[in-house]
Amino acid sequence: MAKKKTPSKNARTTRSTRHKKLTTTIPHLISPRATIGKNVKIWNYAYIGPETKIGDNTKIGSLAHVDYNVVIGNDCKIEGLAYIAPMSRIGNNVFIGPSACLTNDPYPPSDKMIGVTVEDGAVICASSVIKAGVTVGENSVVGMGSIVTRNVPHDCVVMGVPARVVYSRQDYDEKRRKWNQ
Repeated sequence: MAKKKTPSKNARTTRSTRHKKLTTTIPHLISPRATIGKNVKIWNYAYIGPETKIGDNTKIGSLAHVDYNVVIGNDCKIEGLAYIAPMSRIGNNVFIGPSACLTNDPYPPSDKMIGVTVEDGAVICASSVIKAGVTVGENSVVGMGSIVTRNVPHDCVVMGVPARVVYSRQDYDEKRRKWNQ
């Protein structure tokens, strides 16, 4: 039986340097024509289009697509896979859940577009779809999986397909408070 060869000291050093720790940069694409506020965090593979303005302290999740000519206020959180259509206007302190979709063409495909308006303090839950031209009122909540085809009044919760008012924001906040205890 042949004797097993042991590598020399130099061979071991060479082997260990071959396995250097590799670092990679995970990309996202931000248009050079976008305006980004202070302390904004944009996660992996997100897209921010031209003429878009993002306010301070906002977070944009992985794989989110914020198209061109969008305005997003301060202290917002847009979760991963959300689609924010061109010409959408989002106020301050807004939460948009994962896979939510704001549209901009009420009768596709057409040449005339209009964005969605989401007012201050609104919450749009996961997988909701908001029709072009709709306004989601201040402090309102759109329940998960809802299809919103009409304006949402202030301080209420809408759910369903199509979405309809189910209770007040005050009731929602009380339910959330109990859940968190």
